[in-house]
Amino acid sequence: MEMFFYGLMQRAFQASFLISLIASILGLFLVLRRQSLMADTLSHVSLSGVALGLLIGINPTWTNILVVIIIATLLAFLRQIYRTYSEISIAILMSVGMAVALVLMEISAGGITLSVTQFLFGSIVTIHKEQIWMLLGLTIIIGLLYLIYRKPMYVLTFDEETAFTAGLPIKTMSILFNVLTGVTIAVIMPIVGALLVSAIIILPAAISLRLSKSFYGVILNGMVIALVGMLSGLVTSYELGTPPGASITIILMLIFAIITLAKYMLHYLKFDRLFNKSQG
Repeated sequence: MEMFFYGLMQRAFQASFLISLIASILGLFLVLRRQSLMADTLSHVSLSGVALGLLIGINPTWTNILVVIIIATLLAFLRQIYRTYSEISIAILMSVGMAVALVLMEISAGGITLSVTQFLFGSIVTIHKEQIWMLLGLTIIIGLLYLIYRKPMYVLTFDEETAFTAGLPIKTMSILFNVLTGVTIAVIMPIVGALLVSAIIILPAAISLRLSKSFYGVILNGMVIALVGMLSGLVTSYELGTPPGASITIILMLIFAIITLAKYMLHYLKFDRLFNKSQG
Protein backbone atom coordinates (compact mmCIF):
# COMPACT_ATOMS: atom_id res chain seq x y z
CA MET A 1 0.00 0.00 0.00
CA GLU A 2 3.03 2.24 -0.21
CA MET A 3 1.73 3.70 -3.47
CA PHE A 4 -0.78 5.80 -1.54
CA PHE A 5 2.05 7.72 0.13
CA TYR A 6 3.38 9.04 -3.19
CA GLY A 7 2.04 12.42 -4.27
CA LEU A 8 1.85 11.42 -7.93
CA MET A 9 -0.32 8.38 -7.09
CA GLN A 10 -2.56 10.47 -4.85
CA ARG A 11 -3.09 12.90 -7.71
CA ALA A 12 -3.69 9.97 -10.08
CA PHE A 13 -6.43 8.54 -7.83
CA GLN A 14 -8.00 11.97 -7.39
CA ALA A 15 -8.02 12.41 -11.18
CA SER A 16 -9.50 8.93 -11.63
CA PHE A 17 -12.41 9.69 -9.32
CA LEU A 18 -13.23 12.91 -11.18
CA ILE A 19 -12.82 11.28 -14.60
CA SER A 20 -15.24 8.53 -13.55
CA LEU A 21 -17.95 11.10 -12.87
CA ILE A 22 -17.38 12.84 -16.20
CA ALA A 23 -16.97 9.77 -18.41
CA SER A 24 -20.33 8.21 -17.55
CA ILE A 25 -22.25 11.36 -18.51
CA LEU A 26 -20.39 12.29 -21.69
CA GLY A 27 -19.98 8.67 -22.76
CA LEU A 28 -23.70 7.94 -22.60
CA PHE A 29 -24.60 10.94 -24.75
CA LEU A 30 -21.84 10.09 -27.23
CA VAL A 31 -23.10 6.52 -27.56
CA LEU A 32 -26.76 7.50 -27.88
CA ARG A 33 -25.93 10.25 -30.41
CA ARG A 34 -23.84 7.73 -32.38
CA GLN A 35 -20.79 9.93 -31.98
CA SER A 36 -18.46 7.45 -30.30
CA LEU A 37 -15.82 8.05 -32.96
CA MET A 38 -15.91 11.79 -32.26
CA ALA A 39 -14.06 11.21 -29.00
CA ASP A 40 -11.45 9.21 -30.88
CA THR A 41 -11.09 11.98 -33.46
CA LEU A 42 -10.64 14.69 -30.83
CA SER A 43 -8.08 12.59 -28.96
CA HIS A 44 -5.97 12.13 -32.09
CA VAL A 45 -6.29 15.76 -33.11
CA SER A 46 -5.29 16.86 -29.62
CA LEU A 47 -1.78 15.57 -30.33
CA SER A 48 -1.28 18.59 -32.57
CA GLY A 49 -2.17 20.82 -29.61
CA VAL A 50 0.35 19.00 -27.43
CA ALA A 51 3.05 19.26 -30.10
CA LEU A 52 2.32 22.97 -30.58
CA GLY A 53 2.58 23.72 -26.86
CA LEU A 54 5.85 21.82 -26.49
CA LEU A 55 7.27 23.47 -29.60
CA ILE A 56 6.60 27.08 -28.52
CA GLY A 57 7.31 26.44 -24.84
CA ILE A 58 3.77 26.77 -23.45
CA ASN A 59 2.00 24.33 -21.14
CA PRO A 60 0.66 21.78 -23.69
CA THR A 61 -2.59 21.40 -21.77
CA TRP A 62 -3.58 24.98 -22.61
CA THR A 63 -2.68 24.77 -26.30
CA ASN A 64 -4.38 21.38 -26.38
CA ILE A 65 -7.60 22.86 -25.02
CA LEU A 66 -7.46 25.68 -27.58
CA VAL A 67 -6.96 23.25 -30.47
CA VAL A 68 -9.74 20.85 -29.44
CA ILE A 69 -12.19 23.74 -28.97
CA ILE A 70 -11.51 24.83 -32.55
CA ILE A 71 -11.72 21.28 -33.89
CA ALA A 72 -14.88 20.48 -31.89
CA THR A 73 -16.56 23.55 -33.38
CA LEU A 74 -15.47 22.59 -36.89
CA LEU A 75 -16.72 19.07 -36.29
CA ALA A 76 -20.20 20.33 -35.46
CA PHE A 77 -20.12 22.59 -38.52
CA LEU A 78 -19.01 19.82 -40.90
CA ARG A 79 -21.60 17.49 -39.41
CA GLN A 80 -24.28 19.91 -40.55
CA ILE A 81 -22.78 20.10 -44.05
CA TYR A 82 -22.44 16.33 -44.43
CA ARG A 83 -25.63 15.46 -42.58
CA THR A 84 -26.13 12.22 -44.51
CA TYR A 85 -22.45 11.24 -44.42
CA SER A 86 -21.44 12.46 -40.96
CA GLU A 87 -18.43 10.11 -40.81
CA ILE A 88 -16.73 12.23 -43.51
CA SER A 89 -16.18 15.08 -41.04
CA ILE A 90 -14.53 12.66 -38.62
CA ALA A 91 -12.19 11.29 -41.29
CA ILE A 92 -11.23 14.77 -42.51
CA LEU A 93 -10.41 16.27 -39.13
CA MET A 94 -8.63 13.17 -37.81
CA SER A 95 -6.36 13.12 -40.86
CA VAL A 96 -5.62 16.84 -40.70
CA GLY A 97 -4.97 16.75 -36.96
CA MET A 98 -2.51 13.86 -37.19
CA ALA A 99 -0.78 15.49 -40.17
CA VAL A 100 -0.30 18.76 -38.27
CA ALA A 101 1.06 16.89 -35.23
CA LEU A 102 3.60 15.03 -37.38
CA VAL A 103 4.71 18.23 -39.11
CA LEU A 104 5.21 20.02 -35.79
CA MET A 105 7.24 17.11 -34.43
CA GLU A 106 9.40 17.14 -37.56
CA ILE A 107 9.96 20.89 -37.32
CA SER A 108 11.26 20.43 -33.80
CA ALA A 109 13.88 18.03 -35.18
CA GLY A 110 12.69 15.28 -32.85
CA GLY A 111 13.19 17.34 -29.72
CA ILE A 112 9.62 16.95 -28.52
CA THR A 113 8.99 13.41 -29.75
CA LEU A 114 9.63 11.84 -26.34
CA SER A 115 7.28 14.27 -24.58
CA VAL A 116 4.56 13.68 -27.16
CA THR A 117 5.01 9.93 -26.66
CA GLN A 118 4.13 10.38 -22.97
CA PHE A 119 0.85 12.01 -24.00
CA LEU A 120 0.32 9.32 -26.64
CA PHE A 121 0.39 6.40 -24.20
CA GLY A 122 -0.33 8.21 -20.94
CA SER A 123 1.86 8.65 -17.89
CA ILE A 124 1.00 8.95 -14.21
CA VAL A 125 3.91 11.30 -13.60
CA THR A 126 2.47 13.92 -16.00
CA ILE A 127 -0.42 14.69 -13.63
CA HIS A 128 0.02 17.97 -11.75
CA LYS A 129 -2.05 19.80 -9.17
CA GLU A 130 -3.09 22.30 -11.83
CA GLN A 131 -4.71 19.50 -13.83
CA ILE A 132 -6.53 18.21 -10.76
CA TRP A 133 -8.04 21.65 -10.20
CA MET A 134 -8.96 21.85 -13.87
CA LEU A 135 -10.62 18.44 -13.66
CA LEU A 136 -12.53 19.48 -10.55
CA GLY A 137 -13.78 22.64 -12.25
CA LEU A 138 -14.71 20.67 -15.36
CA THR A 139 -16.57 18.08 -13.29
CA ILE A 140 -18.57 20.80 -11.53
CA ILE A 141 -19.41 22.51 -14.83
CA ILE A 142 -20.50 19.28 -16.56
CA GLY A 143 -22.49 18.20 -13.48
CA LEU A 144 -24.35 21.52 -13.29
CA LEU A 145 -25.02 21.62 -17.03
CA TYR A 146 -26.36 18.08 -16.89
CA LEU A 147 -28.71 18.88 -13.99
CA ILE A 148 -29.99 22.04 -15.71
CA TYR A 149 -30.18 20.87 -19.33
CA ARG A 150 -30.69 17.12 -19.04
CA LYS A 151 -34.23 17.23 -20.48
CA PRO A 152 -33.33 19.36 -23.55
CA MET A 153 -30.26 17.17 -24.15
CA TYR A 154 -32.44 14.08 -23.83
CA VAL A 155 -34.75 15.39 -26.57
CA LEU A 156 -31.81 16.48 -28.75
CA THR A 157 -30.14 13.10 -28.36
CA PHE A 158 -33.10 11.01 -29.50
CA ASP A 159 -34.80 13.32 -32.01
CA GLU A 160 -33.13 16.45 -33.41
CA GLU A 161 -36.18 17.30 -35.53
CA THR A 162 -38.43 17.34 -32.46
CA ALA A 163 -35.83 19.43 -30.61
CA PHE A 164 -35.75 21.91 -33.50
CA THR A 165 -39.56 22.08 -33.63
CA ALA A 166 -39.62 22.72 -29.89
CA GLY A 167 -37.42 25.76 -30.42
CA LEU A 168 -34.24 24.36 -28.92
CA PRO A 169 -30.96 25.85 -30.24
CA ILE A 170 -29.73 22.52 -31.57
CA LYS A 171 -26.64 23.92 -33.32
CA THR A 172 -25.48 25.78 -30.23
CA MET A 173 -26.17 22.78 -28.00
CA SER A 174 -24.28 20.44 -30.33
CA ILE A 175 -21.28 22.77 -30.49
CA LEU A 176 -21.18 23.21 -26.72
CA PHE A 177 -21.42 19.46 -26.21
CA ASN A 178 -18.56 18.89 -28.66
CA VAL A 179 -16.47 21.57 -26.96
CA LEU A 180 -17.07 20.07 -23.50
CA THR A 181 -16.09 16.65 -24.82
CA GLY A 182 -12.97 18.09 -26.42
CA VAL A 183 -11.89 19.99 -23.31
CA THR A 184 -12.46 16.87 -21.20
CA ILE A 185 -10.26 14.83 -23.53
CA ALA A 186 -7.56 17.51 -23.46
CA VAL A 187 -7.48 17.54 -19.66
CA ILE A 188 -7.55 13.78 -19.03
CA MET A 189 -5.29 12.78 -21.92
CA PRO A 190 -2.02 12.99 -19.92
CA ILE A 191 -3.13 10.20 -17.56
CA VAL A 192 -4.69 7.74 -20.02
CA GLY A 193 -3.02 8.66 -23.33
CA ALA A 194 -4.40 9.94 -26.61
CA LEU A 195 -4.72 6.49 -28.14
CA LEU A 196 -7.10 5.15 -25.49
CA VAL A 197 -8.81 8.20 -23.98
CA SER A 198 -11.91 7.64 -26.13
CA ALA A 199 -12.16 4.07 -24.82
CA ILE A 200 -12.07 5.33 -21.22
CA ILE A 201 -15.00 7.63 -21.99
CA ILE A 202 -17.08 5.25 -24.09
CA LEU A 203 -16.61 1.85 -22.41
CA PRO A 204 -18.26 2.60 -19.01
CA ALA A 205 -21.42 3.80 -20.75
CA ALA A 206 -21.37 0.87 -23.18
CA ILE A 207 -21.02 -1.60 -20.31
CA SER A 208 -23.66 0.14 -18.23
CA LEU A 209 -26.16 -0.09 -21.08
CA ARG A 210 -25.99 -3.87 -20.61
CA LEU A 211 -27.01 -3.53 -16.96
CA SER A 212 -29.70 -0.87 -16.83
CA LYS A 213 -32.70 0.13 -18.93
CA SER A 214 -33.24 3.57 -17.40
CA PHE A 215 -31.35 6.69 -18.48
CA TYR A 216 -30.32 7.64 -14.95
CA GLY A 217 -29.50 4.05 -14.05
CA VAL A 218 -27.04 3.86 -16.95
CA ILE A 219 -25.26 6.99 -15.73
CA LEU A 220 -25.02 5.83 -12.11
CA ASN A 221 -23.86 2.35 -13.06
CA GLY A 222 -21.41 3.90 -15.51
CA MET A 223 -19.87 5.97 -12.72
CA VAL A 224 -19.31 2.87 -10.59
CA ILE A 225 -17.91 0.87 -13.52
CA ALA A 226 -15.61 3.72 -14.55
CA LEU A 227 -14.34 4.14 -10.99
CA VAL A 228 -13.63 0.43 -10.58
CA GLY A 229 -11.87 0.29 -13.94
CA MET A 230 -9.84 3.44 -13.37
CA LEU A 231 -8.65 2.56 -9.86
CA SER A 232 -7.89 -1.07 -10.76
CA GLY A 233 -6.04 0.07 -13.88
CA LEU A 234 -3.90 2.52 -11.92
CA VAL A 235 -2.95 -0.11 -9.35
CA THR A 236 -2.08 -2.54 -12.14
CA SER A 237 -0.07 0.14 -13.92
CA TYR A 238 1.87 0.92 -10.75
CA GLU A 239 2.58 -2.72 -9.89
CA LEU A 240 3.48 -3.93 -13.39
CA GLY A 241 4.89 -0.73 -14.88
CA THR A 242 2.40 -0.79 -17.75
CA PRO A 243 0.86 2.31 -19.40
CA PRO A 244 -2.14 3.45 -17.32
CA GLY A 245 -4.44 3.93 -20.29
CA ALA A 246 -3.81 0.42 -21.59
CA SER A 247 -4.25 -1.11 -18.12
CA ILE A 248 -7.55 0.71 -17.54
CA THR A 249 -8.87 -0.23 -20.98
CA ILE A 250 -8.02 -3.92 -20.54
CA ILE A 251 -9.76 -4.04 -17.15
CA LEU A 252 -12.84 -2.31 -18.55
CA MET A 253 -12.91 -4.84 -21.39
CA LEU A 254 -12.66 -7.67 -18.84
CA ILE A 255 -15.62 -6.16 -16.96
CA PHE A 256 -17.52 -5.99 -20.25
CA ALA A 257 -16.70 -9.63 -21.04
CA ILE A 258 -17.73 -10.83 -17.56
CA ILE A 259 -21.02 -8.93 -17.62
CA THR A 260 -21.84 -10.07 -21.16
CA LEU A 261 -21.07 -13.70 -20.28
CA ALA A 262 -23.09 -13.51 -17.06
CA LYS A 263 -26.11 -12.06 -18.88
CA TYR A 264 -25.84 -14.76 -21.53
CA MET A 265 -25.70 -17.48 -18.90
CA LEU A 266 -28.69 -16.03 -17.03
CA HIS A 267 -30.65 -15.82 -20.27
CA TYR A 268 -29.73 -19.41 -21.13
CA LEU A 269 -30.70 -20.70 -17.67
CA LYS A 270 -34.00 -18.82 -17.82
CA PHE A 271 -34.76 -20.22 -21.26
CA ASP A 272 -33.79 -23.73 -20.14
CA ARG A 273 -36.02 -23.45 -17.06
CA LEU A 274 -39.01 -22.33 -19.14
CA PHE A 275 -38.37 -25.10 -21.65
CA ASN A 276 -38.24 -27.78 -18.94
CA LYS A 277 -41.38 -26.36 -17.37
CA SER A 278 -43.26 -26.52 -20.66
CA GLN A 279 -42.11 -30.10 -21.22
CA GLY A 280 -43.23 -31.09 -17.71
